[in-house]
Amino acid sequence: MADREFENKKADHNMMPESIEGVQKGLSREGYVADRGLATVVYLAFKLNKPLFLEGEPGVGKTELARVLAEMGKVELIRLQCYEGLDAHAALYEWNYAKQLLTIRMMEREKKSSREMGPEIFGTDFLIERPLLKAIRAEQNGAPVLLIDELDRADEEFEAFLLEFLGEFQITIPEVGTLKATRPPLVVLTSNRTRDVHDALKRRCLYHWIDLPSFEKELAIVKAKAPEAGPELTRQVTAFMQKIRQAGLVKRPGVSETLDWAQALVLLGADSLDKENVDATLGCILKHQEDLRWFRSRHWQDKEARAAFLAALNA
Repeated sequence: MADREFENKKADHNMMPESIEGVQKGLSREGYVADRGLATVVYLAFKLNKPLFLEGEPGVGKTELARVLAEMGKVELIRLQCYEGLDAHAALYEWNYAKQLLTIRMMEREKKSSREMGPEIFGTDFLIERPLLKAIRAEQNGAPVLLIDELDRADEEFEAFLLEFLGEFQITIPEVGTLKATRPPLVVLTSNRTRDVHDALKRRCLYHWIDLPSFEKELAIVKAKAPEAGPELTRQVTAFMQKIRQAGLVKRPGVSETLDWAQALVLLGADSLDKENVDATLGCILKHQEDLRWFRSRHWQDKEARAAFLAALNA
């Protein structure tokens, strides 16, 4: 079987900034607040054409970064959501069996032999593209951004399958051969670190840990993403989230919960936090019954404890 290859060219990221400062400004224009460390690794991923591996707690902006990078570059975002049991065919391709069957019937009418049919029905025209193959074969509007989301949810066997793809931006299909990207995608992999990802995969990537933000950074994020919230509400929500993360919660809320909460409070007409609106909206930020019970009993049901908690937000 002949090996069918596409020419591997340099990645096309012409719309991307030419400096670290430019990356920060570009992300900011899209409403994404990035520190210099994150902007640097993004810049290097562009320039070195290396996959970007992001780890951090849920809700800190890993997936959002991939979306924003696609917006910055005016290119397509292709997303592969990982899950337990994900295999190569679900991530890569399937054969279009209906089209193959129809073609076989037409060839039989033309009295073609099975030897003649094989190369025809197992060509690239009969492939149904899944995310990885779609990213490899992208031809229009520049190299896409490929998001491989929550890799830690997939099995270790799937990591082994990714090694060829991340190392060479190519995939091998037994019936077709090796397909190389004409425009290698910018690959962003994310993990919530529910398990360790193998070192062999990490070595193919640039790595960055996205931590929960400082007060100043989270305040800037809320201002950018929920500008309709007033200054006092924005500051109180940010201080509340910073304080509650210091407690021994089952699940610490991330920045996505902060934004959900700020937007919910705005919809309810809140200008500041009080007993009623916090009580009514705690489900926006605390997603475990144990955490809800702990917060209410420790800080919210008792009048003096609640007053002390709110006072600490204004300190």
